[in-house]
Amino acid sequence: MSSQLKAYEKLVPSENDLQLSEVIDLRSDTVTKPDVHMRQAMFEAEVGDDGYGEDPTINLLEEKASKLFEKEAAIFLPSGLMGNLIAMMVHSKQRGGEVIVGHKSHILLWEQGGASQIAGLQMREVRNLDDGTLDMTELLGKIRPEFPDPHEPYTTLVCIENTHNYCGGTILPIEWIDQLGKLTKEKNIPLHMDGARVFNAAVGLGVPVSRIVKHCDSVTFCLSKGLGAPIGSILIGEKLFIEKARRIRKVLGGAMRQAGIVAAAGLYALDNCVERLADDHRNAKKIAYAIQRMASPHVTVNLDALDTNILLVNINPPAVDAKYFVSELIKVDADGSDSKSNNKIRSTAVRIAQINDARVRFVTHKNITDKDLDMAIEKIKYVIGKIDMYCGR
Repeated sequence: MSSQLKAYEKLVPSENDLQLSEVIDLRSDTVTKPDVHMRQAMFEAEVGDDGYGEDPTINLLEEKASKLFEKEAAIFLPSGLMGNLIAMMVHSKQRGGEVIVGHKSHILLWEQGGASQIAGLQMREVRNLDDGTLDMTELLGKIRPEFPDPHEPYTTLVCIENTHNYCGGTILPIEWIDQLGKLTKEKNIPLHMDGARVFNAAVGLGVPVSRIVKHCDSVTFCLSKGLGAPIGSILIGEKLFIEKARRIRKVLGGAMRQAGIVAAAGLYALDNCVERLADDHRNAKKIAYAIQRMASPHVTVNLDALDTNILLVNINPPAVDAKYFVSELIKVDADGSDSKSNNKIRSTAVRIAQINDARVRFVTHKNITDKDLDMAIEKIKYVIGKIDMYCGR
């Protein structure tokens, strides 16, 4: 960071400062809170003991999910991480197998190595291309023979991610998934999709979610991201696969009792919160266009890579770094000496996520109003203008 920027840097605001300011949280779509209608559905939920398979709301949610994805069965889980782990354990059948994952995949980078730590599986990386797909040439070279040498593990599973978080919410092309599904079936290897945000992909493409996962043997999706539920994920697959998943869920501590209270939120989300994901996509584009129009050499975006509600923004060193950009967006420094409109901008705190020293992430979601979006854009423009002023263009 330049010495000029350091001279103007102030402390990140305290929690008290944030409580007195307008806080717009764009760190993730996991920060959403249930609206009054979702809370009402939770309040009215009919419940039972899911340990005995007697919670009618959970049963209804699982049935609805399996039908939406055109698969045989589904299971309600506390988290997507658990869903991915269970899928790897069921598909791999025994310890010592090898799971192929993308080098930028959530399973590899952000799930604590659960495949190795808990399931006794090793993960083998294949390069993710910019659009989130896997390098097919490299993939072919890393699939083990059907009957490997005794020194080698078996390739027990291939995992893909759609939309792809680390690549910026990119949507995997359906044609590519079809091609991969054909390959894995020829190799007699199951294909699992980490579809935490697969409904964003479906809305972005304008196709049923069942079409996207047609060639996948299993898929996990989150209810607690863009769909806005407070908790829960669903794992979907064949009936026998889900029966085995239900057993593993128990030993992992994921079985719940009268959890229809939270399953009701998932049902409400599937009925009412899918199509509105298009609003989140449009809002992400509005932020991207606003940054592009600033034409700053220090803060840039790639509009061609923006498919859904995740926007990656490049912070170009050495003049400035991502940590500084994040701190400036959350900083509250209005002192009353400026114009009313400018003080409003300066008293707005915008929370975003730092990916690394040169990249940050904005994620739009259902709790962001039009007013929030406008104020966030104005704060972003204010910070970029400040950077350009002190660093020069």
